[in-house]
Amino acid sequence: MKVIFVQDVRGRGKRGQVKEVPDGYAQNYLIKRGLAKQATNAAMSQLAGQQRAEKKHAAEELAEAKELKKVLEDDKTVVELTGKAGTDGRMFGSVSTKQIATALQKQFNVKIDKRKIELAAPIKALGYVNVPIKLHPQVTAEIRVHIAEK
Repeated sequence: MKVIFVQDVRGRGKRGQVKEVPDGYAQNYLIKRGLAKQATNAAMSQLAGQQRAEKKHAAEELAEAKELKKVLEDDKTVVELTGKAGTDGRMFGSVSTKQIATALQKQFNVKIDKRKIELAAPIKALGYVNVPIKLHPQVTAEIRVHIAEK
């Protein structure tokens, strides 16, 4: 029997996938528990419509990420932060991704999740630093962060 998986089923199939499975397994386990539905013509056309909608949504997200990248990588976009530092220019603390995200929100009204900011190591020195931000799996932007002394 051909079924369309409604949810991921470990070892059998992923959501949205159409597969041939034994009749008893399909009727007594997959369909009964709502993990899959029978692959009728109506269900297949509905699945095709959902896939088209998901593809369109993914394209829109990619376009949004590219637009945001242009804004973030603009020369005027420099995030200003301050911190206490010693005489040698090393900070007493460090600059975290949360501080960068909140400063970006306050200064440029751009909301970015702190988990998308990819710091290899905490910033512990004064000056300019390029910080990568993963906006989308295919789009990575780099912002400039200026850390000045308090």
